Amino acid sequence: MLAVLLLLSSAAADARVVRVVIDSRQPVAGGAPIGIAGPCERIVGRVFYAFDPRNPQNRQIVDLALAPRNARGEVEAWGEFALVRPADPARRSGIALIDVTNRGGQTTFVFHLGARRDLPPDSPGHYGDALLLARGVTIISIGWQFDVPPQDGLLHFHPPEAGTAAEPITGLVRSDVTIEAATRTVSLGHGVGASRAVAYPVADSGDPANVLTVRDDPAAERRVVPRSAWRFAREQDGRVVDDSRSIYMGGGFEPGKIYEAVYRAKGAVVVGTGLAAVRDLVSYLKYDKDSIAPSHHGIAYGVSQTGRFLRHFLYQGFNTDEQGRKAFDGIFSHTAGAGRGSFNHRFAQPSRDAQPYSTFFYPTDVFPFTSVETIDPVTKVRGALLGAGNAAHRPKVFYVDGGYEYWGRAASLTHTTVDGTRDLGFTTSERRYVIASAQHSSPAPFPPDRAAKDQEAPSYRGNVLDQRLALRALFVALCDWVTKGSEPPASRYPTLGRGELVAPNDVRFPAIPGVAVARIPAQPYRVDYGPRWGQGIIDVEPPRLGPPYTVLVPRVDEFGNDAAGIRSVELRVPLATYFPWRLRIGAPAATDRMASFTGMFVPLPRTEEDRTSSGDSRPSLERLYGGREAYLRRVDDATRSLVGERFLLAADAQAARERMAATWDWVMQAR
Repeated sequence: MLAVLLLLSSAAADARVVRVVIDSRQPVAGGAPIGIAGPCERIVGRVFYAFDPRNPQNRQIVDLALAPRNARGEVEAWGEFALVRPADPARRSGIALIDVTNRGGQTTFVFHLGARRDLPPDSPGHYGDALLLARGVTIISIGWQFDVPPQDGLLHFHPPEAGTAAEPITGLVRSDVTIEAATRTVSLGHGVGASRAVAYPVADSGDPANVLTVRDDPAAERRVVPRSAWRFAREQDGRVVDDSRSIYMGGGFEPGKIYEAVYRAKGAVVVGTGLAAVRDLVSYLKYDKDSIAPSHHGIAYGVSQTGRFLRHFLYQGFNTDEQGRKAFDGIFSHTAGAGRGSFNHRFAQPSRDAQPYSTFFYPTDVFPFTSVETIDPVTKVRGALLGAGNAAHRPKVFYVDGGYEYWGRAASLTHTTVDGTRDLGFTTSERRYVIASAQHSSPAPFPPDRAAKDQEAPSYRGNVLDQRLALRALFVALCDWVTKGSEPPASRYPTLGRGELVAPNDVRFPAIPGVAVARIPAQPYRVDYGPRWGQGIIDVEPPRLGPPYTVLVPRVDEFGNDAAGIRSVELRVPLATYFPWRLRIGAPAATDRMASFTGMFVPLPRTEEDRTSSGDSRPSLERLYGGREAYLRRVDDATRSLVGERFLLAADAQAARERMAATWDWVMQAR
């Protein structure tokens, strides 16, 4: 393994990246060209940071002043990174894309058609058509999250703890889990199996503050589980062993129930240094000409959890570095909905989110939601997402969601008043795009797995609408806006003013025999975490709930597809209903609630006879198109329109056509 230490210049020290260690540097695929990107190289290593608690740009980092300091009075941290770029400097555009990794995993594959995440990152197939690399972008994936599990292939971050060994900081931590199958052990960390996050350990297993409750619904009354029925332990090799990060219950956890542990933990990590690390890495790349990848422009990409991270980054004013310089020039916040997250408070759990039927009442969907200032009429609090930080350092921002985020991530709150009565806009440096009917983050595999078919209905679990084509076009538009000042397409999302947003119960779905429809979206509440929440400290667990916020969802067309937003070729020339959600059918409880993140694919009736015999209210393919050739002519018209609107790259029109031709063939044969 190569171990190279880069000794940085004083300019680099000002960026507060104090050193970089390269652990390996090698050509991808042995130096063979990767599409039109040409030969590429991959560098893996570690970045070491130092943060000055006295600097005004760091004062928002909770507990930074309580962390150990070096001889210069700074707080240190380090993280892992992986960099991929064209090997030939002449092919590099000067754009550094910071991939803010999701739970340690790299995410920019969504921009690369044909990317194979199951292949190793030193193989060409891992990058598919390598759109970003072909445009000269340097992709730098960065670890920023302390609770990523210790697995190979993930990028980790190592921040300091606040307090000292002699005087550790303790505090209340909450861990909830929706039990879907019988078990006797649950982790206190978010997630399941080997991918679960690293939990804070209990400080004292006998502390009376440690309480386990069970309930039947998110807002239902909690029932205390007797302390004698459970312990901090886990099953291992047929034995029960003590474990400060797990709970064991000999009688078993009951499927269908929501269990919640509140316990006094130790080891208060300075979680907010992850935000500062992302800030300082891009500043180092932009302002140090001797950096590992000197760059003219920095763009951040985050999806789901890290899309929320980037909204949090903006909200707390992190886009100005310690030297008062602008960090990112552009931000692509993908499928964040209205959320921020647990990224900068005492005992924060970055992996926690807010799903339709799990991970409830964490500080994810918290006011303010909108970029422009508004007021909550219930609490009388006034605020704006972009209220903090230097207005001159605001980057150009794309907020990109799918239909799922309206049902599962309260996305309407990003552009309406909190009572859902009035539209609110965005600043001139922002655009909002909604990919109509898309499920969360990325499409389901095509063709659908026959095993995913609901035996009682003509539906398949997983929505195959290929949102990647729109995402590719949008990323190119953001790059051109940042580097050339080229105006991107106008925002496109559903609004109240155009009658495109409605209450969930008012959505007029078509009648599809055997298909139950969603009526209950994920519901954010006003939440009280106690008197010190403004300082980043939670004193009340579980938090006290106030009135819910108003959540609105997109109106649908006669096919059941979202009527507003970027309507991809799948919706302009439909072969199916692309539901961005699906229900928890087959779960042990709450089958009228939504499953997390996934949608459904429900083909249209093939013939009028099929339609009338089944009672399906949607038009048949026979009536709509007649035959395959007529259908593909309509597809060609739709792709030309999308290219003209700049929501499809001209080079991707053929891929869109081939996808729809394959969908036609599959739909006409499947059942």
